[in-house]
Amino acid sequence: MTTTIRHHVSDRLLMAYAAGTLPEAFSLVLATHLSLCDECRARLGEYEALGGQVLERSDLAMAEGSLEACLARIEGLAPVARPQPRRAHGVFPAPLAKYVGGGPEKVKWRPLGMGVRQAILPTARGATARLLYIPAGQAVPDHGHRGTELTLVLQGAFADSTDRFGRGDLEIADEDLEHTPIAEAGEDCICLAATDAPLRFNALIPRLLQPVFRI
Repeated sequence: MTTTIRHHVSDRLLMAYAAGTLPEAFSLVLATHLSLCDECRARLGEYEALGGQVLERSDLAMAEGSLEACLARIEGLAPVARPQPRRAHGVFPAPLAKYVGGGPEKVKWRPLGMGVRQAILPTARGATARLLYIPAGQAVPDHGHRGTELTLVLQGAFADSTDRFGRGDLEIADEDLEHTPIAEAGEDCICLAATDAPLRFNALIPRLLQPVFRI
């Protein structure tokens, strides 16, 4: 499946991913995007190499016997099989397919109304990850953000006041953005989204239902 990606990971998020400081939900979104995006994978490699150089040049002192203790623990470990490449399951890239145990058919969707469905994925605290299914031509209610929202398109496309986002594209929304994403006609849209704070809906009914749907 050929993917032309126009919207990429920011430097700040990519550095945090390389350092391992992102919440699990954000790391899942970025790992899924990176599996599709050659450009961001190359940038990630540069940041990881830079981090290695920083550690190599640091003058932090190790406690006496640290190296010997580390080598002893390594020798005591059982051999680990070389990991094999994992294939994608349809529209789900390998990291997400591994996470949910397959493709969209494995997802337990929950209706939100107007044909829109979601499935909240189990992740550690700090942020929430969810899959969204938006029928072609359908809009998500107008909303703002109390924190950061990452939205990765897996199938179809959506557009809002900022741009159009197709497969592999990542939209990074913050507290300054209010938008009404609309799925493009012709194909239903599936997205992987992560938020570190509840959304801020402008209409009354979505606000009333927000605690029920945990959005």
